[in-house]
Amino acid sequence: MKKKDNIAILVMAAGTSSRMKGIKQLLPWGESTLLENALKNATASKAQRVLTVLGAYKKEILDSISLGKQDYVYNPNWKSGLGNSIACGTRHLLDSDKEYKGILVLLADQPLIDYHYLDSLITQFLDSRNSIVATDYGNRVGVPAIFAATHFEALLQLRSDFGAKEIIKAHGNEVLKISADGKELDIDTLEEYERVKKREQ
Repeated sequence: MKKKDNIAILVMAAGTSSRMKGIKQLLPWGESTLLENALKNATASKAQRVLTVLGAYKKEILDSISLGKQDYVYNPNWKSGLGNSIACGTRHLLDSDKEYKGILVLLADQPLIDYHYLDSLITQFLDSRNSIVATDYGNRVGVPAIFAATHFEALLQLRSDFGAKEIIKAHGNEVLKISADGKELDIDTLEEYERVKKREQ
């Protein structure tokens, strides 16, 4: 597979998962964990760079998962929410020598998102004139989503726990909506985790 050297993926794994006992990122999924599953699919995609943003459980995650120093960034302000962590990851990417055409934001707790879907987002982004390609949830649009370079400054300015959805809402006419066919499910509670795990495995 030919990698697209102008696309980077941010894997968001900095949260504390307050609605779930234990460390959500390290919950078993298949033969690995939720985070490793996200990383496997991100790495298998056409994206050239995959960067994980860590926060609340940095030590525990690094003790459990092998991440090279170039493959993650620690956000000391992770308590400020998802938006702050996206800004941290974006800043780290832009401080590198690479120039990216797009940054794809991926959550670690959406285990059904596979590399085929990530590739479809990347392909649609590169083939269209839309500056944002995002996942269609029916009643809203959200991540996984790719943001063109024209939105990098807005990503850097994120501070709240609302992630990038405000950017998507503000530029609705520039958004290409893609259906994930049910793969967009994210896990917020232990009950959801057990239900999805039982159904899928």
